Amino acid sequence: MENETRGQEDAAQDAAACAEALESLDRFSLDEVAFDETIVDMQDAAGDGIPDTGDDVEDARDEADVEKGDDEGNGQPEPNAGDETSLLGDLPVDESLTRELPGLGSAPVVDETIAMGDIPLPSAPSAHEAEVRHRKMSPKRRNLMVAGVVAVALVAGGAGYAAWNGYQQEQAAVVAANAHTMMSVQIGVHAAGLDCSTGSKIPVQVSGQDSDGSSVSETLYVDEHGRGIKLLPGDYTLSIAASPIAADGTIYTVPTTKTQVTVKSDGQDLSAQAAFKLKVPSADTVTNDQIDAAAKYAEEGGASSAATAKVLQQAATARRDAAVNAVSAQKAQAARDADARHKATDLYQLDIPVEWYGKVETWQNGSTLCIYLAGDSDTPIVTLVAVREGESFTPDEGDTVLGAANLGNGYTVYASGPVYPYVVPQTINGRTQNPVSTYPMDTAIELVELTTGNRYTYSQIKSVLVGKDGKADAATKLECDYIAQILLPSIKAQD
Repeated sequence: MENETRGQEDAAQDAAACAEALESLDRFSLDEVAFDETIVDMQDAAGDGIPDTGDDVEDARDEADVEKGDDEGNGQPEPNAGDETSLLGDLPVDESLTRELPGLGSAPVVDETIAMGDIPLPSAPSAHEAEVRHRKMSPKRRNLMVAGVVAVALVAGGAGYAAWNGYQQEQAAVVAANAHTMMSVQIGVHAAGLDCSTGSKIPVQVSGQDSDGSSVSETLYVDEHGRGIKLLPGDYTLSIAASPIAADGTIYTVPTTKTQVTVKSDGQDLSAQAAFKLKVPSADTVTNDQIDAAAKYAEEGGASSAATAKVLQQAATARRDAAVNAVSAQKAQAARDADARHKATDLYQLDIPVEWYGKVETWQNGSTLCIYLAGDSDTPIVTLVAVREGESFTPDEGDTVLGAANLGNGYTVYASGPVYPYVVPQTINGRTQNPVSTYPMDTAIELVELTTGNRYTYSQIKSVLVGKDGKADAATKLECDYIAQILLPSIKAQD
């Protein structure tokens, strides 16, 4: 009786210890864990409160009964030694598996044959046997197994959480490190002819806020490919501060655009968001202020040295001055040309068309002015005659009225002359009588060009310019339209 009471106390203590262990494992509920049927049965048996000793005795008896029943149920007779001998006796003597051991003389023969029936074969336990084995486990052992399974699950979950937490911390550390690391970024720039290895770099004004929340305002420099900017991650506004200076002294027009960018990673390409095109203006329009600003930024970081910046500034000034002088010379020549092209009579004035300048000459008689082929006064292009209103005008023989300009002072200026787009083809094809000239090929081409504005080949003049009908209508219209375009608008009344 005393032993039974002590066993019950031990079982109660074991159950209490197991319960305390389970509660300490983060109060993990056994009901939330899915076990197989065997573990569930273990939990049921653990709650019975039966002492370990009684269960062990009862289970031992049940197992003995099962084994006895299995032996009887098999119905297999005991193996007979005589049967085994008869099996070997059927074999020839020389093929028998029994042999006399050498050196032992008449020692007993040892039979090394093993009958297959003597080898126990594995077999699946019966349902009753499995049930008995299932109920043999003590409540204490079952509780410990449950606690072990729970502990393994918690350890595995804890290990997974620790790994994930470590990864998160590692990523956070990388982000934190990047927030304090300078990032190289590239922007888009285009400046024709600029080579920063011989000229100065492009100054870029940067303003904004970095990832630390600090304000940024500085000038950085990029090459002709847009490389050279290093910034902490953050949001910035970029603009071009001044023109770079090319090796030949070229100064560029500075774009006024400003671009918002976000720097995130090293090597980031921002050329799609921040692209600046620096155009080349006419050199004579470059101002001293533009050159001075470009030289200032070149000296502060755009050029390799202050001396190099000074050389580039001198090149820019020389290039601008040369362009200004060239433009001045061109204007002076244009003025002289305009003066040479400008003609005046006592009643009207006009300008020889630019297309004709240098190819024609003029003679003048009162209010009559003749424009003829340079070096050949016998080949007039246009003759201008002022006629009082109400009076009629008759052109010279062989000429056609090509147009007229009303002066608004009671006079009209008539323009007349040969229709060369018709006369020249007819003459070179031998279709006219008493031709004025034989019109050599070069002369024929030049006369047609002066009166039509088109550069026809000699073959075209000969075979295409005049239609097969031989009429002058189309050719006359062609010349009249051209004279009305380039000459008549310039005819004005004399001041």
